[in-house]
Amino acid sequence: MKVSENVEKDIWEIMYNKARAVQNARVISPFIEAGGVAAAILTKSGHIYVGVCIDTASTLGMCAERNAIANMITNGESQIDKVVAIVEDGSVGAPCGACREYMMQLDKDSGNIEILIDLETRKTVKLIELIPEWWGNSRFD
Repeated sequence: MKVSENVEKDIWEIMYNKARAVQNARVISPFIEAGGVAAAILTKSGHIYVGVCIDTASTLGMCAERNAIANMITNGESQIDKVVAIVEDGSVGAPCGACREYMMQLDKDSGNIEILIDLETRKTVKLIELIPEWWGNSRFD
């Protein structure tokens, strides 16, 4: 979905609702559960991609944020502007360490990705605040 420049609704609400629409905790098999956590990312070009967590018995699963990023990359994009992750109870939460690292490796400006940490107040943090002194900056130079 491409977000219009003249969006009347709050972008965080739009992203939250898109992620919430795919959040559907379910058992896929005796080894896999999915959908307990959902995420939406807004790219620099204005598209929104969503994903859900996929948890497996062998730890080969995927977080919702990385699933959304895979969707984004599949569709030819690689620069994220905003991220929202929704946990089981419908509240938002910060990405896990693996997702933070994954996002930092996407682009030299990834530290500026805005992450929603409180839906009600619209409080956000920049990714670099969650992963300071990141080890990989020199590779982008």
